[in-house]
Amino acid sequence: MRFLARAHQMPARLTVGAFVVNSGLSKLKGGDEAAEQTHGLAKTAYPFLGSRDPREFTRMLGTAEVALGAALMVPLVPSIVAGAALTAFAGGLSGLYLRVPGMREPGGLRPTQQGTALAKDFWLLGIGSALVLEEIGRAREERRARRGRRCFRLT
Repeated sequence: MRFLARAHQMPARLTVGAFVVNSGLSKLKGGDEAAEQTHGLAKTAYPFLGSRDPREFTRMLGTAEVALGAALMVPLVPSIVAGAALTAFAGGLSGLYLRVPGMREPGGLRPTQQGTALAKDFWLLGIGSALVLEEIGRAREERRARRGRRCFRLT
């Protein structure tokens, strides 16, 4: 596993990381009304969250977002780790879009006016997946190259 992010990955990691940190800080600074709204949307999509205290849920979510954003911005965090965390986070956001009523046009995936704010988070899923897939592909190439050199030495 590589322990430094590749230079060409850093623009996306920095941009997404800053966006996610800002979102987390906003949740941490928000009041009770904002916590109620955030928790209400989350428990609509994921009913098991209904038993959580809205303020504590929002505080934990904000803290997780700040940690994720920081991991994305720090080049010492391997891209496969940061990408996997981003993909998991974006999967949860995508679940909100897919599960909350009124976010999509009837019978399809196109967002309604209200759903556009959540639908745009699919770009996070794409970036996280791209980071993971690139690192998996590079590791596979490196293994193949090492195997090829060993075979070459044996003959």
